[in-house]
Amino acid sequence: MGHVLRWSALFVVAGAAAWLLARFWRVTAIGAAYKAKVLASTIFGTGRTIDAGRADEVRADSYRALRLFRAHVDPGSRSVTVSFLGLRPRTAIYRAGLGATLAPPGGLARQSDILLPPASAPPWPEGGGSAELRRVVESAFSEPDPGRLRRTRAVVVVHDGRIVAERYAPGFTASTRLPGWSMTKSVLGALIGILVADGRLSLQDRELLPQWRAPDPRAEIRLEDLLRMRSGLRFSEAYSDLSSDVIEMLFNRPDTATYAADQPLSVAPGTAWSYSSGTTNILSGLIRRAVGEADYLGWPRRVLFDPIGMNSAFIEPDASGTYVGSSFMLATVRDWARFGQLYLQDGLWDGQRIVPEEWVRFCTSPTPQSPGGIYGAHWWLKLKPELGGETAAAARIPPDAFFAVGHEGQTLTVVPSLRLVVVRLGLSIYLDAWNHAAFLADVQETF
Repeated sequence: MGHVLRWSALFVVAGAAAWLLARFWRVTAIGAAYKAKVLASTIFGTGRTIDAGRADEVRADSYRALRLFRAHVDPGSRSVTVSFLGLRPRTAIYRAGLGATLAPPGGLARQSDILLPPASAPPWPEGGGSAELRRVVESAFSEPDPGRLRRTRAVVVVHDGRIVAERYAPGFTASTRLPGWSMTKSVLGALIGILVADGRLSLQDRELLPQWRAPDPRAEIRLEDLLRMRSGLRFSEAYSDLSSDVIEMLFNRPDTATYAADQPLSVAPGTAWSYSSGTTNILSGLIRRAVGEADYLGWPRRVLFDPIGMNSAFIEPDASGTYVGSSFMLATVRDWARFGQLYLQDGLWDGQRIVPEEWVRFCTSPTPQSPGGIYGAHWWLKLKPELGGETAAAARIPPDAFFAVGHEGQTLTVVPSLRLVVVRLGLSIYLDAWNHAAFLADVQETF
């Protein structure tokens, strides 16, 4: 009996050791990839210094463990290589107009720089904001809880097409590009709308990919189902779980669209809502197929960014060359506001129609399967609980407001009834550190 117990104990210990080793191996790979990507985007994309990037982006609050990962920044090749004790190094390479991409073995030979327009943005009328509005905006940069820092970096308020309030944290300016994380999803949705207007895509299209052809049950997924996050595909969106699909896709796979599209169904298409970054990257892959290889990388700038003056904006591609439309776009806070203003103006800019007629109404109509109609088509219609969506302040927000929301407290708010666009960008590591509902309610009461 003792012999059996000893062997059983040995197997348990060996199994635990194997699990810990596998966990350690994955942590080293994901940690290196995350730090390399974020640092490359920060140092070469936003224009901030190496020291600022190291201090703010990858050492803040719960990211302190990333200090153990050593980063080598090479300004000549515009690359950042990160590893833990030299194990499993990951390199992110920056290309002008494309941003930072995690490089697979063999590099990124298929992609090259894209020429950006002049850095100076078209003029935007300013002035008219009240002293009370300026006080509210100033309060967004305060730190009421030292243990749960907000780290607001930039705020801009646009009313009737005029910038009426604007403020930046030290080290940030009107020309600093900042990541929107999942706010990028709403931009990707606009690009889909442009293709729908062109007749190259239809909301009722099925059999969207070769691997989704009948009799595969995924053949029933419609383009509208993808836009409304009800594809039925299995996908875990847990950022705290290093084995989740979203972490695997963003930081360990060279082809984000294919990884997401290869997932099986968990429920029938169109029957259940489930927020998924993978869904957006499938849409990005569909854009690539519809536009064609020759035009794809420059197409968002030609049809969206340039026409509305978003000169600073770019979406970063994965190693396969597909834009990571779920998560990786940088722009100045003013340019994020321009995108919101486009939707406030029902898709028109200086008399030119950018997104199709009725597209804004489609995007802001509730998806019935989403809880309480919280989601439309790649736009949020209500704030999530961690942003104050279930507080008394949320009840003060006009019901026609809609939101683009991103990781770490990024928010773009459009309020048509008040002719108002509000953008707040920051680095709020704790989910509930930034109460956007309270801030927005205070802003609107100044008008």
